[in-house]
Amino acid sequence: MPATAPTPQTALVPVARTRVKLLVFIALTGLAWFAGLPGPTVAALALTSLAIPLAVAVAGGGGLLRDLLRAPARPAAGRGLGHTPEQGERFVT
Repeated sequence: MPATAPTPQTALVPVARTRVKLLVFIALTGLAWFAGLPGPTVAALALTSLAIPLAVAVAGGGGLLRDLLRAPARPAAGRGLGHTPEQGERFVT
């Protein structure tokens, strides 16, 4: 059975959750620097922020890393909640 790289659907940790953690660590790094916390604290947060994409790249390859760093897809505008045209007509007031 050949080994394949994990995809966003088969990854152990969902890419969306990892993206949130990455953004939180980046925000905490900026907040720690702005608040004047000690250098080792800021450095630890910054290194963690850099280690997250590195770990994703090692675990899932470039495709998973691109999914992590790319902005999440937005739902198509004007599509409503996925109702059929008949259902949409019933909800119109």
